[in-house]
Amino acid sequence: MIKITPKGKKGWVTFSFVPQEGDNVSICGEWNDWQEEAMKMKKSGEFYITKVLPLGKEYQFGYRVNGEQWHCDSELGCVASPFGSQNSLLKL
Repeated sequence: MIKITPKGKKGWVTFSFVPQEGDNVSICGEWNDWQEEAMKMKKSGEFYITKVLPLGKEYQFGYRVNGEQWHCDSELGCVASPFGSQNSLLKL
């Protein structure tokens, strides 16, 4: 699930993801050259992180579970990556 709160030329984007199994979720995206960023876990088992990103741009990203499994955001759907996998596409 994605929640976007625009403020001026930037948007506060909260990414949320519930893995089917796994106790470690990170997010990787074009906004930081695909560096993994750990997501925090709520008591419900949902992982989340908020990023401040410029509006008017598109970013590909994905969720990595337990350092191995790659997942797209079910709300946004997937686009093909140049590496043969699928990424989510966030349009701000």
